[in-house]
Amino acid sequence: MALTQISSQKSFGGYQNVYSHESKSTQGKMTFAAFLPATIEKEKAPVLYWLSGLTCTHENFMQKSGFQRYAAQHGIVVVLPDTSPRGCCIEGENDSWDFGSGAGFYVNATEEKWKKHYNMYSYITQELPSLIDTNLNVDSGRQSITGHSMGGHGALTCTLNNPGMYQSVSAFAPICNPIDCPWGRKAFTGYLGTDTATWKQYDATELVKSYNGPLSQILIDQGSADKFLLEKQLLPEKFIEACRGTGIAVVLRMQDGYDHSYYFVSTFLEDHFNHHAQFLKN
Repeated sequence: MALTQISSQKSFGGYQNVYSHESKSTQGKMTFAAFLPATIEKEKAPVLYWLSGLTCTHENFMQKSGFQRYAAQHGIVVVLPDTSPRGCCIEGENDSWDFGSGAGFYVNATEEKWKKHYNMYSYITQELPSLIDTNLNVDSGRQSITGHSMGGHGALTCTLNNPGMYQSVSAFAPICNPIDCPWGRKAFTGYLGTDTATWKQYDATELVKSYNGPLSQILIDQGSADKFLLEKQLLPEKFIEACRGTGIAVVLRMQDGYDHSYYFVSTFLEDHFNHHAQFLKN
């Protein structure tokens, strides 16, 4: 499938590019960004997927985090997909900031109204990696995933649903137990219907209880002053409890005084790149 390059800016010796393409998963045009380090000109590079949070597009992490410095240092291609389909002409898709446009929740919708376009899980785990492998000089056998908030939820669930697909996973302030928080219940009811048994396939706290496969240490950073933590939207303690006795190593770092913003993300981002690099370069 062909890519259309929208823009390209040189950054830390590499290039920060933006592309668009027609998507089979979402039945429309999708836009994503990809940072290409200079090393890609000489050899295949490993890939790190970044999944963004509610209301975000491909631009937020690209413009606010400063990740390009660390990606260039480690020679890692970083792919930044959008958080939902856009312009699907579905009634109500733009009515809420936490559902519809900008809030795809990295699931495959089953409700009639949404199932044609809102298939972000298939897009992230199947279509986009195939597209990247075909069009960029990457080593698809070395890929990892990370994300923030809703994107942290996506990173964890994509990993736990696909043993061995990712060499490593990390998250910033992830929605860890969406079936038990307001954001998750709203999104899952809308996209998946009222049968809560079907929700578990997209809940990291539920998935980790029965996970059986290779998995490196999971790194999670969470700000102690995050208002969404205090409002019980994120529930990292439930994920940690579910991991007990599974043999899965999880490091939850509570960062004193930090909130949910990109100030928090950018402060600890280097640690996450170092975390992934040790697995992607092995």
